[in-house]
Amino acid sequence: MEDVTLSDADEGKKVVNASGDSIGRVVEVRGGTAHVDPDPGLTSTIMSKLGWSDGDEETYRLDGSNVETVTDDEIRLGL
Repeated sequence: MEDVTLSDADEGKKVVNASGDSIGRVVEVRGGTAHVDPDPGLTSTIMSKLGWSDGDEETYRLDGSNVETVTDDEIRLGL
């Protein structure tokens, strides 16, 4: 999987896992890294796989290495 470059145009898009389940929404993109506000039902297992355990209290970092595709409406993870 190649790194996907994320931009300001991706702000507001929902983030879904490989199965299509919504796991959050991009609230900001800085330096090609999206900051995701997770849905309340996000499990700690998914957070751990994405390396989100060290994020701030409200959002988690998502870089292009975890992204499989970006459409007009969503960012799909390859996990």
